[in-house]
Amino acid sequence: MASASGATHFATKVELTISCENLMDMDVFSKSDPLCAMYIRSSGSQWYEFGRTEMILNCLNPKFAKKFVIDYYFEMVQSLKFCVYDIDNDTYDLGDDDFLGELECTLGQIVSSKQITRGLLLKDKRPAGRGTITVSGLFLWWSDPFLEFYKQTETGWQLAHRTEVVYNNLNPTWRPFRISLRSLCGGDVENPIKVDCYDHRVNGSHDLIGTFKSTLAELQTGTHISPAEFECINANKLKKKNYKNSGVLCIKRCQVVKEYSFLDYIMGGCQINFTIAIDFTGSNGDPKSPHSLHYINPEGYNEYLTAIWAVGNVIQDYDSNKMFPVFGFGAQVPPSWQVSHEFPINFNPANPFCSGIEGVVQAYQQCLPLLKLWGPTNFSPVIRHVACFARQALQQSRASQYYVLLIITDGVITDMDQTCSAIVEASRLPMSIIIVGVGGEDFSAMEFLDSDDKLLRSPNGDVASRDIVQFVPFRDFQVSSGPHLLTVRTDIIFEHDTIFSSINIFLKGAIDMKFPPDISKNPSNPNQNRLCAI
Repeated sequence: MASASGATHFATKVELTISCENLMDMDVFSKSDPLCAMYIRSSGSQWYEFGRTEMILNCLNPKFAKKFVIDYYFEMVQSLKFCVYDIDNDTYDLGDDDFLGELECTLGQIVSSKQITRGLLLKDKRPAGRGTITVSGLFLWWSDPFLEFYKQTETGWQLAHRTEVVYNNLNPTWRPFRISLRSLCGGDVENPIKVDCYDHRVNGSHDLIGTFKSTLAELQTGTHISPAEFECINANKLKKKNYKNSGVLCIKRCQVVKEYSFLDYIMGGCQINFTIAIDFTGSNGDPKSPHSLHYINPEGYNEYLTAIWAVGNVIQDYDSNKMFPVFGFGAQVPPSWQVSHEFPINFNPANPFCSGIEGVVQAYQQCLPLLKLWGPTNFSPVIRHVACFARQALQQSRASQYYVLLIITDGVITDMDQTCSAIVEASRLPMSIIIVGVGGEDFSAMEFLDSDDKLLRSPNGDVASRDIVQFVPFRDFQVSSGPHLLTVRTDIIFEHDTIFSSINIFLKGAIDMKFPPDISKNPSNPNQNRLCAI
């Protein structure tokens, strides 16, 4: 924290231990059940509760096990108040418990004396019987360290990675992390790397503990049995007598690994199976109306056909046989005119496949006039349909099948709870879902399913094992359109790592990768897809 003059205050942690003797006995048939609450006075003279000890049953001489750890600022007056209560009920409010006495003092008084013992006072400042309280202070020379890795550039050192903070620890162990070679050392393992170790401060004025310089090649020499050790040196302390270092950083593992691309998996034998699901609910509008998203346009494509054609032309290159099962949902289907949420648009349940995107477009154009757009909009049936095949693929001895469901919809969803449950279940299968939203409706429900910030949770509390849904509004990647031609930025659909990371989880190590030389090792850019794992 900073003072009004702009000076910086440096804190040291102090551990406070509380004990009492000869407390007043407020209970008739037993002894008091004491608890101590500590309060801190703010600059505005208000008292704020800092913490509480545990309650000790039937005891007039309690020694509380719960400690208070507080930041001590040498140049500041930090007023404290310790209040002791006899707990008579289960409520959190201490106002309805018997007051046994209090002590007001400063943290400086405790620190300078290491231990103070004072008589407890009542609210009117009279002695609380013979009761006393003892507060002991112990300095804790802990740090909250974190690391920063820097890459050397022509203009100086550039931050490449910052670790998490390990709180209250002089022997920290940080979580492993991955970083691209290009970001860490420009792809050259002999380029210099600088590592700074800081003691974290809440106000951002972190204290430098020490620093060292090395190379990735040197970091790679470390193992769990024989770590690579680097002394952290603080230049400001070099002149101090007997100064050696400010600690030693041990690298127990640092390795460069190949990060396979989407194309690598395809070339390595992974079979990608795409299924398309089309929304035929009434919210899309009457297909005979030019305002309908399913408008039967004699001069060109409607929004659904445009999305099918644009996205399909991309995904069909990754499907080996280019035979796509295509389902509709939310329409009344002949001849029974029952609402179906999982009907093949070629009306052939035994063979719902369409040959290439041209076949998908043709089947769509042929089925649309035969349907009655209805409702509701249910995603879960078609998700569970594809999940059934993904589950069978997972049971194979050699996992090489991955399933991608493309749902094209106008954004209005009815069975949200069932859909969430289906997605959570599918998250444990070799499966991903791409949702393309057409039209200008509210897509907040779709964005909820695309749980980028936190993993999706089903209504019964189950949490998805990974994020398998990617939602993109079609309007975000539409560039230009004409009667027969549409240009789209299909790279936006695949710019996220939803599918690729999912393939990594399920297929990494399961496929015997036999890449051509130009794919597994590109001499022109040997570090293009390489990661450093530390």
